[in-house]
Amino acid sequence: MTRGFYIGRFQPYHQGHHRVVEAIAEEVDELVVGIGSADQSHSVRNPFTGGERIMMITKALVDIDLVTYAVPIEDINRNAVWVSHVQSMSPNFDVAYSNNPLVVRLFQEAGIEVRGSPMFDREVLRGTEIRERMIAGEDWEDLVPEPVEDVIREVDGIERIRQISDTDIDSPND
Repeated sequence: MTRGFYIGRFQPYHQGHHRVVEAIAEEVDELVVGIGSADQSHSVRNPFTGGERIMMITKALVDIDLVTYAVPIEDINRNAVWVSHVQSMSPNFDVAYSNNPLVVRLFQEAGIEVRGSPMFDREVLRGTEIRERMIAGEDWEDLVPEPVEDVIREVDGIERIRQISDTDIDSPND
């Protein structure tokens, strides 16, 4: 049995993430989905809580034929011990999936096999793009799996991200 590990912030979990999980499912028997920066929420970069992201991922993956574990991973801001921290929060895994050069390096230094994950339509399927569309009132719904859209609406995520993106400054010259 092979268990993989895939980490992201998932702010929000979107179709690109979903397609990566589908591709990884062809290579592993189980997958740990590490929710990075799980302690961060209520900011433009990280609007959703760790628990909300667990809901998004769990509901989005229900129809994929793969045992998955969504695990929150808080930031520790100490790269030298980050892999140990991840391992302490996660079920054991055999292979990590990432394209982030720092994450790849840290796992490799810890002796963990790292495989690149495929990238899908990165110009559009990016959390930043989706959050900006939410703020601007533009279409974003097709960029996330339907269960994720439902979670975002349930937690009033659109209003949250719009409100936290506001400033109390009337003009740039104040």
